[in-house]
Amino acid sequence: MGIQIEEFTVADAIVKELVRNGVEVAFGIVSIHNLPIYQAILRDGSIQLITARGESGAVNMADGYARTTGKLGVVITSTGTGAGNAAGSLVEAWSGGTPLLHLTGEIESPYINLGRHYIHEAKDQLSMMEGASKKAYRLRKPEQAISVIRKAVDKAFDAPTGPVTLEIPIDFQSAIIPNSEILEMNKTSASNKNEEEIHLSEHLITKIVAARRPVIWAGGGVIKSEASDELITLAEMLGAMVITSQSGKGSIPENHPLCVGYFSSNKMVRDFIRNSDLLISVGTQFRSTETALWDSFVPEEHISINTNIHAFNLNYPVTHGIVADAKSILSRLINNTDIKGYTPDEEYGEEIKQLRENVRAELIDTLGPYKYFASGIREILPDEAILVRDVTVPANLWGSRVVETLLPRTSIYIAGGGIGQGLPIAIGAQVGRKDRPVVLIAGDGGFLVNLGEMATAAQENLAITVILFDDAGYGVLRGIQDATYGKQVAVDLVSPDFVKLGESMGFVSKRVGSVDEFTTELSEAVSMEKPSLIVVDMEAVGPAAKQYAGAPGAVPDYRPKKFE
Repeated sequence: MGIQIEEFTVADAIVKELVRNGVEVAFGIVSIHNLPIYQAILRDGSIQLITARGESGAVNMADGYARTTGKLGVVITSTGTGAGNAAGSLVEAWSGGTPLLHLTGEIESPYINLGRHYIHEAKDQLSMMEGASKKAYRLRKPEQAISVIRKAVDKAFDAPTGPVTLEIPIDFQSAIIPNSEILEMNKTSASNKNEEEIHLSEHLITKIVAARRPVIWAGGGVIKSEASDELITLAEMLGAMVITSQSGKGSIPENHPLCVGYFSSNKMVRDFIRNSDLLISVGTQFRSTETALWDSFVPEEHISINTNIHAFNLNYPVTHGIVADAKSILSRLINNTDIKGYTPDEEYGEEIKQLRENVRAELIDTLGPYKYFASGIREILPDEAILVRDVTVPANLWGSRVVETLLPRTSIYIAGGGIGQGLPIAIGAQVGRKDRPVVLIAGDGGFLVNLGEMATAAQENLAITVILFDDAGYGVLRGIQDATYGKQVAVDLVSPDFVKLGESMGFVSKRVGSVDEFTTELSEAVSMEKPSLIVVDMEAVGPAAKQYAGAPGAVPDYRPKKFE
């Protein structure tokens, strides 16, 4: 529609730039310190506004939207407390490398940092946002609005991608400025400059061709660059074992015979890598939880492809570092004449298949009755369904490993480890992909953190399905405390009747106590296209065969010890 007003304001400039960047949806909460922006969105009419019930949830929604669509996530919050409420979820977006623009108000410019207790004032809001975001900017002159917001959006997408905060003082938002056009300039970042000129040396190709036990470690960079087809082709050409990071799940179908999947911290997998002769890592950061606190072994030859030059030699040494987009480099590798002539080792391929079976069987043996929940979810959900996993035992233990991901952008996990963010992330994912089922695995402890966002899902008529595993407490912490101290504290919770709560929020809600009941209700929930809640009574189902005490390397050693 376009903005049809005589006086062009900073708020109008913001909306103009959002529309220019293809933004179709924005999440947030309206406030006295962002009203001009909301009014400008209303005047323009191009952007759908989703009203969350809290700023934390609003950021998570924008995060989930961006992860499933690959587009810019946009969230609008208020000043001070509102911006502070957003901080924790911005940390999650930073951990997940999500391209996100956080627009926050600020008090009137003459009063910033004076400590006069202007309404909604924070002592140092910009520093607070800088700590929670990839980068934080403040608009310091109204006439620079277009260039500053353009800089913020570019920063969100520059490698490594992440959330960027732009704060706009409330008196600036309604300031009249020239409706000027700013010409595009060619970017010159390392991630996109002269990739065709990057020289893949004969030495590098020789190392690949000489390898007889190659391993590919696929991260989120594969998915962000839409390089899944190229990754699969290279793996098949080399007969390479593929392991994935959490964010790399779906970069190769996890039922592929060469894909071990997200088992990188498993001891059998770590030992297997120890006997490899080449690692090709693509778009991954080697997080502590995915390497058993960096206990994994990296072979002497390590080729790393990453848009972020700072990722090289950060957690593991690299012998050949290529700063480039994964898709372009993988394409060049699979089209290389020498690599095309590579003959995979059949015996090595059989070892990979056996490892696939062994790591899954080892884990499934610990699940008890929950192995049937895992298989039921995979059998019922279509391949394109998006599975969101909050921080809870079922998600951490088997939801991220046994439930196989088959397509890119269908797996979302909580990268920063903060509980309760799954529900609003699932809401954002469903807003972004209404053509796909979105299913959330959550625990009762985390779910209580943001349960008010159920009202957002109901108001927007979003057909998300919540699988809520109810054990009346913090199950992960129970297991860790039992393993470390032999006793528990502060982990038991009094919860509401989740079925009645769900019904009051507009969710079709059921409680189940067996796998047969669960599969019946999940099939119905996915097909009905309404907000639904399935509460799994874990006491009725019974315990797992082995208590979960955290992933290897993910839990610090809390036992008393002399500090060195």
